[in-house]
Amino acid sequence: MSAVAVAEPPAENGAAAGRVAIVHDYLTQRGGAERVVLALLRAFPGAPVHTSLYDPQGTFPEFAAADVRAMPINRVAALRRNHRAALPLLAPSFSRHRVDADVVVCSSSGWAHGVRTEGRKLVYCHAPARWLYQRDRYLRTAAAPVRVAAAALRAPLLRWDRRAAASADLYVTQSRAVRDAIRSAYGIDAVIVPAPHDADPLAPRTPVAGVEPGFLLCVARLLPYKNVDAVVEAVRGTDERLVVVGSGPEAARLRAMAPANVHFAGAVSDAELRWLYAGCSALVAASHEDYGITPLEAAAFGKPVAALRFGGFLDTVREGVTGVFFDAPDPAAIRAALGTLRATGFDAATISSHARAYSVEAFATRMGELAGSL
Repeated sequence: MSAVAVAEPPAENGAAAGRVAIVHDYLTQRGGAERVVLALLRAFPGAPVHTSLYDPQGTFPEFAAADVRAMPINRVAALRRNHRAALPLLAPSFSRHRVDADVVVCSSSGWAHGVRTEGRKLVYCHAPARWLYQRDRYLRTAAAPVRVAAAALRAPLLRWDRRAAASADLYVTQSRAVRDAIRSAYGIDAVIVPAPHDADPLAPRTPVAGVEPGFLLCVARLLPYKNVDAVVEAVRGTDERLVVVGSGPEAARLRAMAPANVHFAGAVSDAELRWLYAGCSALVAASHEDYGITPLEAAAFGKPVAALRFGGFLDTVREGVTGVFFDAPDPAAIRAALGTLRATGFDAATISSHARAYSVEAFATRMGELAGSL
């Protein structure tokens, strides 16, 4: 959905009188972690954003209005285009980078928490470093040199990672699943503050050519762990129409295997995505997600979801109220869940109300309170 504007009024919080800085791993893509950084700018307007790599064309355009301060490795254009290739350089880059602020808010999936500061450090952890703790899933599609480097660096970077985690004054995360992973990796009990969605059902919509309302919707990057192939197979031989939104290395394989009742929309604009959420009958989410924002985006439009009973979906989906679960990313299990979903009466107003609890405003207010308590 559309990114969070950074020019909103400041949130009321105890940290407002002090200097706050934000640190993020890398600003090279448009994903959930980057949306969280924009929401943090809502909580701490005017705060500088320190990061290793910054690609203005690759990430949300709203960052152009922020004070983004990139590290020296940002001068290497190839790394801005492929942050995984920078893996051997990220730990030393963050270890050498000092941030002068009263409170440093680190948006981290493995690197930003290693930054140096004399101030207080709050880490919003999207997940402990996936390439360290979920190696098979995260590095399966990485280039061979990256996999070799990851294997060679794993032992020393595990030590670095745990030292970095121990330097924090407070850990915050988005879901129970990630809280449990943080406890397992670091022995730290994190506070849960759900990441916000920014889906606006009142914003303009643009129709997608060749698509008629009433379809099932799947929104995911086309990567193996997203399990889009299982969703595609689940509708084979049925009367369901499925629209898949997203791009990625699995695109060609998925298009080749898909039956005629599956439409691949590729990458779409925010206005087109809003039209798709509004026009779908339900969302299908089969990914292994630490959080799972798409059920909340669909919920903003009053639409239920059939979701994998895993990870963050356990926090963002209320079974029987906003959707149903299936227990495995398996076509038969998904097909059965869709049958249950069709037979269940869902109230669109109740679903929309659920989504409003995950607003940017609620997130900004809570993060401001936590930063102000340090």
